Amino acid sequence: MRRDVGPRGRHRDRAPAPRLPPAGPRRTGEAAAVTPPRRFRSARRIPAGLTALAVLAVAGLFLYDLAAVRAHRPAMRWRRELAAQLERHTPADTEVLVAGGVLALAGAVLLLLALAPGLRGLLPMRAEPGVRAGIRRKAAALVLRDRAMEVSGVRSVRVRMGRGRVGVRATSHFRELDDVRADLDAVVAVGIEELGLAHPPRPRVRVRR
Repeated sequence: MRRDVGPRGRHRDRAPAPRLPPAGPRRTGEAAAVTPPRRFRSARRIPAGLTALAVLAVAGLFLYDLAAVRAHRPAMRWRRELAAQLERHTPADTEVLVAGGVLALAGAVLLLLALAPGLRGLLPMRAEPGVRAGIRRKAAALVLRDRAMEVSGVRSVRVRMGRGRVGVRATSHFRELDDVRADLDAVVAVGIEELGLAHPPRPRVRVRR
C-alpha cells in the first residue's frame, strides 16, 4: 500500500494497481479448434428412398413366394425358371462370369457414388467458426465475368469455374493482347480473392482477337 501527500500535507492511502494479464490469445486450443471448411455433402434423399422401396419390393416378393411354398402351393414361375437355369449352368460358364463381372462393376460404381460427397456445383467459402457458407459455380463464374468485362479492350468473356482452376477466355477488339492479358490476370486474381473461397482456384487466362 502506498501513501501520497496531498496539497495540504495530508496523507492518503492508495491500494496497489491490480496486475493485468499479458495481452494475447486466451487459449491455444481456440486456434486449433478452427478447422478448415469441408465440401458440402448431398443428402441423397431421392436415391435413398428409391433404394429402400426396391429392397422392400424384392423382400416382399420373396417373402410371399416363401409363404406360398410353405402353404403347399406351387412356387412362382420366375423362381422355377431360375432354379432350372442354375441347374444347367455352373460358375465356370462364360455367361455366369460375364454377368458376375457386370454386377461387380455396377456395385463398385454405386459404392463410389455413395461415398462421393456430391454437390459439385457448390464451392465452400471461408467463414467464422460454426458457420458454413458456399457459392454456386455459376454465380462465381458470373462474378468473375462481370469483373473481366470491366477491363478496357475486352469485348466478350467466357469463364469456366472449377474446383482447382478457373478458365477465362476473352476476346479483345483493340489494345495489345499482352496488355489486356496482364490487366485480366490482375482483375481475375482480385476477383478470386474477393470471393472468399476456402480453396482459391488457379486462374488461366487466354486472350485472342
